[in-house]
Parts: sequence; C-alpha cells; structure tokens
Amino acid sequence: MSDPLDALEKSISTLRRAIRDASAAGDTERAGELRAQLRRAERAWDALLDADEPAPAPPRPTPEAAPAARGAQLPAREHVHRALMLLGTPAAPKLIVGVHEAFFPGELSASKLSSLRRDEERSYRSSPGARPYYLPPALAHDLLTPVRALVTISTWTLEQRIIGPHSPRVDFLTGAIRIAEAVHTAAQSAGSGPSPEALRLLWRFAVNIPDAMPKSASGHDSALDPEQVIEAAQAELDVHADADRAARAEASRRARKSLSDDQQLFGAPPQGVTHLRARA
Repeated sequence: MSDPLDALEKSISTLRRAIRDASAAGDTERAGELRAQLRRAERAWDALLDADEPAPAPPRPTPEAAPAARGAQLPAREHVHRALMLLGTPAAPKLIVGVHEAFFPGELSASKLSSLRRDEERSYRSSPGARPYYLPPALAHDLLTPVRALVTISTWTLEQRIIGPHSPRVDFLTGAIRIAEAVHTAAQSAGSGPSPEALRLLWRFAVNIPDAMPKSASGHDSALDPEQVIEAAQAELDVHADADRAARAEASRRARKSLSDDQQLFGAPPQGVTHLRARA
C-alpha cells in the first residue's frame, strides 16, 4: 500500500527542487508560493507522523486490534487525508469513502464529508495556517471557482488542485494506477493480502479502462492482475497527460495573478467570475 508519509516526502522533495529552479530563473513570485506550499507540506508530514505514533492502549491489547483501534480514534479529516494521499488526485466523497474502506481502519461516511468541507473553510478563515493542512475543494480551470464535488489537500500544488477539460479522465487513470499499486503491494506482503473491498474498488476502475481486464475474466475480483491495470491505465494516461498538464499550468498562472491566498485554496467567489474573465 502506498504510505501517506512516503507520498508527502516525495512531494516535499519535488517542492524543494521546484523552489531551486524558480530561484535560479529569477521567478521570485513562484518561489515564494512554492515555499508556502513546502511549509504546509512539512507541517502535514509532522502531523501524520504524530498520528501514526502508538496511542496509550488498554491493558494487554492484542497485536491485531492495536492498529485498528488507533485508526478508529483518528478524526474524520485524518481519514480523508490518508485516502486522498493514497489516490494522489482530487476525489469525490464516495470515492474517498471507498478508498478508506479498502485500505484503512476506522469508519468514514460520506455524510461526514459534507460538514467537514464547510468546517475546513471556516477554520482556515478564522485562523489561516493554524492547521498543517486543509481539505479545500478543487478549482475549475476556466472560472477558478470551487468544484465542491471534489476534495483536495492544501499541501498539493495549485496545478494538482485544478480541474481542466482532460483532468477527470487523467485523475481517474492516475487513481487507478495508485489503487492497483496498493493492491499489488498488499498481495506481495506477508499479511492476508488485499481486502475484498480493495479488489472490488480496483475492479470498478479496471472495467472502465481499455485492456485492463483479463480476457478470461469471469466477473470475479480475484481474476484481476494489478500490473495489467497499471499498464493499461498508463498507456491511456500518456495520451492525455500533456494536454491536461498544459491546461492546469495555464489556469494556475491566472490563479496566482488573480486570486488571493485564501481564494487559491477555496476558489473565487461567484461575483468575481466576470472580473476574472476580464483579467484573463
């Protein structure tokens, strides 16, 4: 399974390289924004590390019960954060819940995400930067308004949090690859292998990707080959990735010029749409 801490460490390394490149190019505005993202990513890393430390347990717990108990004690936003870090893409509440059920202990319902999204913006506006990360909505590439059906993480780059014309398919394929990698890792581990929920989740991705299903598939989750899913998803991803990256980069440039720091997280207000179009 993809470790959220590992994913954050990769993001931190990527941000540090990008800061060096921006500084070398004399782009101080870009370097400053990247430094702010780096600070948020580092705070998120610290928070995840603290969350993974064993909490005080009841007398004589069983080894199997301890991880599940710790997972159950985490707040809903931590569950959401872990699921999103595994996916690596903006996601709808239903998918977030599905990823959580497939790979993590504890309970998470879609209803909790509705109030959570409102709480995240309220918390940020009352005390910006007080939390190591926030869970803002994705941003539409054209109007830079919030796409409230999709949840992201504030420590991700602005490009990663923007949804362009090709982004839904690109994010779907990226998520399929990450889920297949997690299933493959679980299958190779010394434990009991991937959960039935993980196999069903991978199946739902695979049936919508050309050549991802085995020709002899009989409708059972166990017939899936994670490596075949990865190969098929990557082949299609290569077709769309460049166009999607360009659209997101262009929207990100407009957002940095037009939006305040909080709007870059939570989107432009509806009354600002006409103004943003004019400036674009």
